[in-house]
Amino acid sequence: MSSPWSPIHARLHRTLRQRQLLPSGCRAILAVSGGQDSLALTRLLLDLQPKWQWTLAVAHCDHRWRPDSADNAAHVERLSQQWHLPCWIATASSTDAIASEAAARQWRYRQLTALAQTHSFSHVVTGHTASDRAETLLYNLMRGSGTDGLQALTWCRRLDPSSEPPWLVRPLLDLFRQETAAICAQFDLPVWEDSTNFDQRYARNRIRSQLLPHLKTTFNGGVERHLAQTAELLRADVACLESLVDGLWQEAVQIVGANIAANSSRLLDYRLCQKSLQAAPLALQRRLLRRLLQQTETAISFEGLNTVVALITAPNRSQSPPLRGGIVGYVESGWIAFKAGADLPQSRPPVNES
Repeated sequence: MSSPWSPIHARLHRTLRQRQLLPSGCRAILAVSGGQDSLALTRLLLDLQPKWQWTLAVAHCDHRWRPDSADNAAHVERLSQQWHLPCWIATASSTDAIASEAAARQWRYRQLTALAQTHSFSHVVTGHTASDRAETLLYNLMRGSGTDGLQALTWCRRLDPSSEPPWLVRPLLDLFRQETAAICAQFDLPVWEDSTNFDQRYARNRIRSQLLPHLKTTFNGGVERHLAQTAELLRADVACLESLVDGLWQEAVQIVGANIAANSSRLLDYRLCQKSLQAAPLALQRRLLRRLLQQTETAISFEGLNTVVALITAPNRSQSPPLRGGIVGYVESGWIAFKAGADLPQSRPPVNES
């Protein structure tokens, strides 16, 4: 497929080279919804393919949320035939229970991971743009997310945390939605309009159609670009903090179960060194505790997290209010340990949450 070499092609080629997102000769599945971003992504990568020697294929995920979803899938399949690319359609069954946007996203990534692993593809590529990044930052900010949520939509991450590959890659995070629309117009790409993108019941659609236009006209015409740049700055900050937490983890975290060399999924198997944590900044204290709680699947609110943070400087026999499952954090001889509430010795009153 021949095409003119546009400035957007040049930008993407430079981004791929600088960030090493899709190595030369790799096997990549393109997640194609049929919308403008995924069609622009496919066209751009097909045009760059002779320079990079990739093996490309297409995957489409049908949630069966819309009456026209099967027609949408058939549209993507026809386009794939025109592009001479293999195409796989993943269709949700009645047992998949896709009840929300978050559940749909998790289902899609499960399907894409399975396809990549089954067909020996090392990368899955999506058409997320800088516009998506700006909207995600606003969405997560209003939900009370910390820096991890605000820097969401990273350039590259593992799809399956337990293995690599496949890698999830987002090479269009330097492009905005108006630029992918321009690519579709330039090459006359047949965009499938998803009616759910205009449904104002979804918060993301309201951010896109109401909040961002209001911010642009009332406060700053460049707000979308500035938000996307903020997400990119936060991405580097989060990477730095995570590397610092790696070191603090080695100093402060101890597994007290039978196999002290292994990770555990039980919070009861861990204890934390007060002295090591006291020497660390508050940002690292919170991040380490949040990592531990996430690793052990212990849900906790911001207020609840602060009650555990307070144990870092609390005296012996202090304890937190009950966490998930009735587990309580308590201080014992310079360590913060975790026990079921019924197993605790007589303790001081709970640490003040303020």
